[in-house]
Amino acid sequence: MLLPVKSRRPDASTVAGRSHQVLATWYIWAAIASDQITFKRLVPPARPAGGQELVADLDLQERARSGREQRPYVLLNMASTLDGRAALNGRSGAISGPADHAMFRGLRTVVDAVMAGAGTVRAERYGPLVRDPGDRRVRLERGLSEQPLACVVSASMSLGADIPLLADSGSRVVIITSSRDSLSGARAQLEYVRAARGSGSDLELDLGAAMSELQERLQIRTLLCEGGPHLNSELLARGLVDELFLSLAPKLAGDPAQGESLLRIIAGRSFEPPLELELISAAESESELFLRYAVKTRDRA
Repeated sequence: MLLPVKSRRPDASTVAGRSHQVLATWYIWAAIASDQITFKRLVPPARPAGGQELVADLDLQERARSGREQRPYVLLNMASTLDGRAALNGRSGAISGPADHAMFRGLRTVVDAVMAGAGTVRAERYGPLVRDPGDRRVRLERGLSEQPLACVVSASMSLGADIPLLADSGSRVVIITSSRDSLSGARAQLEYVRAARGSGSDLELDLGAAMSELQERLQIRTLLCEGGPHLNSELLARGLVDELFLSLAPKLAGDPAQGESLLRIIAGRSFEPPLELELISAAESESELFLRYAVKTRDRA
């Protein structure tokens, strides 16, 4: 039986927090709750499993080794309501439940790096990626570093050093950008992947080149992207995504409130013809569905 805890994807009231006490209490309860969550494995059928067992069975490192791409093996992890909303009031936290948070935490324990766009990092107030000592121990047992490398995509370097992730001296952060500027005032250990195409004032971020550098220079084999929707679209359009993890919350949100943007898991681009996916697995917990898809390859945009 689950504990009565509100466990969700990080947002301003969790990762950043209004106080250290709120933050610490939330992570303690989230850790207790996630250990008790059971996922029913529907496709392929198998016995129920906890979150860590479920992600351990993904075999991501083996998939990365068998891949032919000169880049990391890339996963998208997103949550959505049944009617397609990926955010409520600008954040994803209100969508997800305890099982989604267990999956969210679990995926961070099996990858070399976690990536998000600057807008997502700002809106969700990202902090250190793996806070729980037990999760850090699991990463070490899997042959990984205690913390995944944090990758922040910001073409314009529109980041503030007060973002908790950038203010944390124990975090190692790579900023992926086409800009020649550097960020001042951050306490995190900063590196840059500067990948641009074009010339002069027409420079654009070259995500393909950035991914290649992450693999070649920083030895990143597996990378988890947590959005936002515009970054997802660019990665998909350029053939840089291998799998999509989609949590479907048993909720209907309807239209956004006046002044609120409608966010789905992808935005800013249409795909013609639509991208095709292939279901790898499906699990369920407390009426929430967890779908894992392979992205079928096609020519890059």
